[in-house]
Amino acid sequence: MNKKVAIIASNGGLFDAYKVFNIATAAAATDQKVAIYFTFEGLHLIHKEAYKQLPMPEGKEHFAEGFAQANVPSIPELATMAQEMGVEFIGCQMTMDVMGLEKEDFVDGIEVGGAVTFLEFAKDTDVTLTF
Repeated sequence: MNKKVAIIASNGGLFDAYKVFNIATAAAATDQKVAIYFTFEGLHLIHKEAYKQLPMPEGKEHFAEGFAQANVPSIPELATMAQEMGVEFIGCQMTMDVMGLEKEDFVDGIEVGGAVTFLEFAKDTDVTLTF
């Protein structure tokens, strides 16, 4: 049986996105079943517009050149890669309601669900991470 990794993405900055998608794609590449639950600011990581311009943490602007020199994929590229590898994206329904967002505001292929949806996946995971 494949191992399972559950990730909660609750922060919406550029570094948060790289952490979430790096771990998710690494786990998927090692044949683990992965689900990411995007809630609160974490929804920015899969928002069709916001994920193209996630903020660099203040004082860390020098990393932009390093990302470019290292040919690190963009967040939209990493999100697509994760989905192509079978990573499940779950958008928090409650947070979407609070923020006035609809499923159509996000990348294609997400599931919209509440905490129960995520907990159903996470109840027997081998690894659970929060970013």
